[in-house]
Amino acid sequence: MSSKNKEDEAVSIFRKYLQIPTVHPNVDYSECVKFLQFQAESMGLPFKIYYMAPKKPVVIITFQGEKPELQSVLLTSHMDVVPVYREKWTYDPFLAYKDEQGNIYARGTQDMKCVGIQYLEAIRRLKNNNLTLDRTIHVSFMPDEEIGGILGMAHFVKTNEFRSMNIGFTLDEGSATIDDVIPLYYGERTIWQFFIRSTGNSGHASLLHDNTAAEKLLFVVNKILNWRTEEKLKLSQGMDVGDITSVNMTMLDGGCQLNVVPSEFSAGFDVRLAIGTDRRAIEDMINGWCHEAGEGVRLENFKTNEPTIPTKLDDSNPWWLKFKSECDKMKLKLKPSICYGAGDSRHIRLIGIPAIGFSPMMYTPVLLHDHDEYLNENTFLNGISIYYNIIKGLATA
Repeated sequence: MSSKNKEDEAVSIFRKYLQIPTVHPNVDYSECVKFLQFQAESMGLPFKIYYMAPKKPVVIITFQGEKPELQSVLLTSHMDVVPVYREKWTYDPFLAYKDEQGNIYARGTQDMKCVGIQYLEAIRRLKNNNLTLDRTIHVSFMPDEEIGGILGMAHFVKTNEFRSMNIGFTLDEGSATIDDVIPLYYGERTIWQFFIRSTGNSGHASLLHDNTAAEKLLFVVNKILNWRTEEKLKLSQGMDVGDITSVNMTMLDGGCQLNVVPSEFSAGFDVRLAIGTDRRAIEDMINGWCHEAGEGVRLENFKTNEPTIPTKLDDSNPWWLKFKSECDKMKLKLKPSICYGAGDSRHIRLIGIPAIGFSPMMYTPVLLHDHDEYLNENTFLNGISIYYNIIKGLATA
C-alpha cells in the first residue's frame, strides 16, 4: 500500500507497538503488556501473563486448534530492544516516523517487533476468514532477549506452564536481506566470553621495569588476535560468518595515571564458537599462551553457553518439510545458515524442540542494532501474507 493512501490498520498497529520504548537498560514492559492484551482481546484470543521475576513478564496469546491433543506450534518474539544513540538518528527512534517511500524508522522495526505483529496479524486474517486449524498456535512475547533471556525464555522453558503448552516446533526471528534470498537459521554458535588478566611490576613510568603487566598481556592478546585473523581469512575464502568462529577484543582495562606503570591489566573477549569447535581445546591453547607469557597471567571465564544441537533440515523432520513446502509454494528463496548471533531459540533447542529463525524482510538493508533502523510498510505487509500461509501449513495435521 502506498503511504499516500489510507494506512493499513496492521501498519498502524505495528507503529503503535514501536512507539512503546521497551529499551534497555531497566526496561518497563507494563505499557507493552497492556498493548498486547488489547490486541488479544480485539481478536477474542486467550491472553496469559507469567512472571519469571518481578517486572519480567512473559505474554502468551493463544489461537486454539481443533485437535488440542496434537503438539502445538510456538511463534516467539521478544518485546525488548537495544539502546539507541538518539543523536545518530534522522528521526526520533520511538516516533515510528514513516517517510514518503513508506519506510518506518524506529528501534525494533527489524529486531524484532515487526515479527511479533506479523504473527498476530496473520492470525487475525485466519480468524477473519473463519479458518480453523488442527494444531494450537501459541504466540509468545518475551522479555530481556537482548541481554541473554536469563529472566525470559531461558527460565520459561523450565516451567510447568511451558511444558503444559505441548510445543512441537518453534518459529523465531531471522534477519533482513538485501536481495530476495531469506536467511533461515537452524542453529547458532556457542557464546564464550572471557578475560585475560595480567599482573606485574609497578613503578614510575620514567623507568623501564621488567615483568610488566602490559607487555605480558600484549603477548597473549597478539596470539588471540592472530587467531582472529585466521578466522577472518575464511570469510574471504567464501565461508559464511555463521560457519566460522568470531573473535573480538571488546574490553581493555588498566592504569590509574599516565606516569604510573600499572600492576594489573586485563582484556575482555567475545568469542562465538563455530559448531563442532572444541572449546576445551581452545581454552587449553590460550592457557598455554598465558603460561608462555609469564607468571601472573591467567584466563578467567566470564560466560559460556551450552552448545545446542542444530535443527535438522531433512526428511527426518516433518516440521521442516511442512515449512519448506509452504515456502516452495510461495517461491521463496531460502538460505539455511547458522545464526551469527544468539537468540531465544537456543533455549528452545537446548530442550530438544526444533526451532527455525526466519524473518521475511527481503530487499532490506540489515540494520538491527544500528542507527536509523527501518522497515518498509510493503515489506511488513508482505511478511504477514507469508506468515499466514506458513502458520496455516504448520498447523495442519
